[in-house]
Amino acid sequence: MEINDTDKKILEILMQNGRTSYSDIGKELNLSRNVVRDRVQQLMEKGVIEKISAVVNAEAVGKKVSAFFEVDCEPADLVKVAEKLAKNPSVASCDQMTGPSTLHMHVLVEDFSSLEFFINNELYGIEGISRVESHILLRRFKSRSGLKL
Repeated sequence: MEINDTDKKILEILMQNGRTSYSDIGKELNLSRNVVRDRVQQLMEKGVIEKISAVVNAEAVGKKVSAFFEVDCEPADLVKVAEKLAKNPSVASCDQMTGPSTLHMHVLVEDFSSLEFFINNELYGIEGISRVESHILLRRFKSRSGLKL
């Protein structure tokens, strides 16, 4: 789907605040509420907008430790390992990557004892994992959800 300038402006507004009403978007772009609604619906139907959701501050809900993992898997076990990790509620994201590690994973937990439990009991126990490297986040300088247009 080709995205025109009006669609890009609508997307930029929604990425800043997904709760912006169609009427407010219309006022800002000099469009009717119905035109905005129809364009947003088309963007959703075409898969440009995957979903509109809230971005929750992990620390504010008790997830104070953020860690990133590089996980190597045996090729035959990759999908099974990734699907098992993706079901774990502590795993915020799990992606197959190129490079020296097979999976890149972001984990959010309450504290360091929860991280230790995750590593020892939930990660190391998965068959097919050959190597795990972890990195603990100290400070975030930039965070962005979604695509910048």
